[in-house]
Amino acid sequence: MKILAAALALPALALAADLEALTRAEMPSLLALYQELHANPELSLHEVETAARIASELRAAGFDVTEKVGGQGLVGVLKNGNGPVIMVRTDLDALPVKEQTGLPYASTRTVKDEQGREVHVMHACGHDVHMACFIGAARVLARTRDTWRGTLVFIGQHAEERVLGARLMLRAGLFSKFPKPGHALALHCSADMAHGTVGIVEGYALANVDTLEIVVKGVGGHGSMPHLARDPVLLASQIVVALQSIVSREVRPGDPAVVTVGSIHGGTKSNIIPDEVRLQLTLRSYRAETRAHLIESIRRIVKAQAESARMPAEKMPEVHVSDDQAPALYNQPELCARVRRALLPVLGEAGVLAREPVMGAEDFAEYGLTKEKVPLCMFWLGTQAPETVAKASAEGRTLPSLHSPFFHPVPEPTISTGVKAMSAAVLDLMGK
Repeated sequence: MKILAAALALPALALAADLEALTRAEMPSLLALYQELHANPELSLHEVETAARIASELRAAGFDVTEKVGGQGLVGVLKNGNGPVIMVRTDLDALPVKEQTGLPYASTRTVKDEQGREVHVMHACGHDVHMACFIGAARVLARTRDTWRGTLVFIGQHAEERVLGARLMLRAGLFSKFPKPGHALALHCSADMAHGTVGIVEGYALANVDTLEIVVKGVGGHGSMPHLARDPVLLASQIVVALQSIVSREVRPGDPAVVTVGSIHGGTKSNIIPDEVRLQLTLRSYRAETRAHLIESIRRIVKAQAESARMPAEKMPEVHVSDDQAPALYNQPELCARVRRALLPVLGEAGVLAREPVMGAEDFAEYGLTKEKVPLCMFWLGTQAPETVAKASAEGRTLPSLHSPFFHPVPEPTISTGVKAMSAAVLDLMGK
């Protein structure tokens, strides 16, 4: 069979049929790869076996592969004459979650984390699906190189769950030592979409994320004599309540923002007023101005609350902003519109959905924030049986989310849909 004899010049139905045939031929090995990756997950910054496995698959597909880029990252390059440079990215890492799906290939792996604790590890965010789709698309595109001209840059990015990998790869010379992309694509599993579908968000798709710690200091004492102490538990409680006014009263309505206090720890016994309480926060926003305002407002409110509690100068709270932060993902509307047009003949009108932005985070955004200003498009990939989605909706239930120990993608047709979608998007951008 002659595969994609004229690529994008072919009628849409012929293109869809050829992609279907190519993908179907790859599915047995891709499903086996998926199960292997799922059963053998690795934590962020420790993706040694995973990176080596993906590098091996890329080499087998004909890519020139460089490993250990910025850590465990890898870059595969396939040159095919003069033309566009398109980057496709997958993530490699898993999460410290104990899997409870009951799957025959479920992860039972445990490792020591960076604090020396024994933790379970699971692909609870679908990165194993991402990698299988990534390798499938690499194979399809390599086998149809007579239909396109240009350069493919396929990157396996480590430490996405720590929102570190993209920065580390960029610092290691991703855009200087390797061909600079004109466009960059990625996909991400969705926990609440039916398999056989993809969802596209134009514009802001995912949020800025900042992690803060507030150290609330006090003067400890006996629980029976609070007038001789300066109670940091009370002050911390007042701070938590006061912080809720930022979004409701300081952020312009319609400008998305979230301030969540996810952890509060202090004290050791009921009748002891401690001398310290620690709060941990996550902040979410889209606009850079809103992001800066949230942090400034927290500093202001924390200081004002401490002053109202008569805390001495040496006992003022400390606000620490973590380096573990992610910028908002902006999907370039023009690129998204082009991807949508490319996917319609392959997946049909019912298979290409418009989705709303969410306040989750993804460091794929980093690749669009360098001086090159690479246009980005990340689309959602449905993973659940349509009847499961419909039943949950009818009953008002939510399905197990990403990062849940019960998150279970249906491997097929989820993976074949991802392979066809990514291949069609790249072929559209690289066609002769």
